[in-house]
Amino acid sequence: MAAQFASEGFAVLPTLYTPVEVAALLRTVETAPASGPNFRRSQEVFAIRNLLGEVPALWPLLATKNLQELLGQLFPGGCHLAKAIYFDKPAGSNWLVAWHQDLMINVDQRADLPGFGPWTSKAEGVAVQPPVGVLENVCTIRIHLDDCDATNGALKVVPGSHRRGVIPATDIAGLTPAATSCAVPAGGAMLMKPLLLHASNRSQGARPRRVVHLEFASAELPTELKWRERHAQLAGILA
Repeated sequence: MAAQFASEGFAVLPTLYTPVEVAALLRTVETAPASGPNFRRSQEVFAIRNLLGEVPALWPLLATKNLQELLGQLFPGGCHLAKAIYFDKPAGSNWLVAWHQDLMINVDQRADLPGFGPWTSKAEGVAVQPPVGVLENVCTIRIHLDDCDATNGALKVVPGSHRRGVIPATDIAGLTPAATSCAVPAGGAMLMKPLLLHASNRSQGARPRRVVHLEFASAELPTELKWRERHAQLAGILA
């Protein structure tokens, strides 16, 4: 897994959480109040941004021994949570995601710093594209709460594309013929580098695709910036 993750930019772990743990995660999300700018609910998608800030009861359920051992392998020197999102692609959703890289990080404020930009300001807060070195330090762990394959929106990825840095939009179409689809069973996880080209199709069947998307990093930002979703109470667990 480690060799594949380094060379191809992704890996699938089929059994990170047990069925009982998955059921507890779903229960906790489904009973959370759904209001405020971090919640988005429509016929096609339900999403919660700043997930652990909005639903703090999730963290004790997520921080299993398996997750902590995985983070220890990925970040031997320790790490911190950088971002957490919940996505639900309901049955029959016609929502698709075009080919892209995850280039933005969430920060606490704007700052005039070399290598940082462009910036965005939305209701949920400020985000910025940092230097490539920061993005190369981040690892995304997508925890699947449902069986997921090509029929209900599994991610498609271009293996090895994370090693190209920030890819110009004009070059993306030439790379996507090498794409592969990443099926993940419920309780499994997909590891992904943010610079990996990825996309997802519309859901074609009656099954949902519920995912907890966690981004971890060990890099520290310049003193003028802070990771917006970094939680002090997690430091002792992840370090």
